[in-house]
Amino acid sequence: MKQSKKHKIEASCFDLQQYLKRINFTGEIKLNLDGIKKLMQSQIFSVPFENIDVQAGKMISLIGDDIVTQIVDKNRGGYCYQINGIFSLMLQEIGIPHYYIAVRPLVNPGQNAKTHLAIIATIENEEYLIDLGFGGNSIREPLKLSEIGTEIQQGFDTFTLVKTEEDEYLLQILIEKEWSNLYSFDLTAQRWIDFKPANHYNYSHPDSSFTQKLIVVLQNPLGKKILLKNAVKSVTNGVTEIIPFEDNQLNTILETEFNLKV
Repeated sequence: MKQSKKHKIEASCFDLQQYLKRINFTGEIKLNLDGIKKLMQSQIFSVPFENIDVQAGKMISLIGDDIVTQIVDKNRGGYCYQINGIFSLMLQEIGIPHYYIAVRPLVNPGQNAKTHLAIIATIENEEYLIDLGFGGNSIREPLKLSEIGTEIQQGFDTFTLVKTEEDEYLLQILIEKEWSNLYSFDLTAQRWIDFKPANHYNYSHPDSSFTQKLIVVLQNPLGKKILLKNAVKSVTNGVTEIIPFEDNQLNTILETEFNLKV
């Protein structure tokens, strides 16, 4: 393990059974690839990627107990620190070795800082990328780091990992028969506290995508739903449907389509 427990997120109120209930997980936890995949998908199908508190002008806490309260007790979601953070708490509880990496998003052009957090976990003696918090283009199951240049099908999305000239990993997704860059990273282990400046940028800086518009995404076994300005983009079995709604219907849409009460 590249990271000691004291460098990870901590939460005295984390309860594994309450977490499993929140993500609608049933059955026995298995410490193999299929088991971690099931846990990962149970969470991404239950806990939305969302920035409602950012849009409300609130500070986003990195305190573990606050994250547990938000996701488990209040039935809310969050962005990468909350979503991957609570998954890390679960991995710690069940004994899966892992550490955090700082990730550079490449979806928008420009000089992007490493403002995203992902996880590298060791499962059955192999290192895997785990990331539940990259919005509509998140991977849906652990992605093996050794599969460089391989097309990897996850649901109706296809991903690949390539190595850059800087010897970094580059995650790409296939969109309309062309590879699009999602983000780059190296395997330098980060401490939980190292993400405090990036978190502050994400929830407060005017250039942050999270301060500019409301973002809500919830994945499901057949695809995903993405909140647009006045519509829900529903992708089912690879087929996209745009469902419009009126401004005064937003809270109802958040509850019925994304399982969010605000």
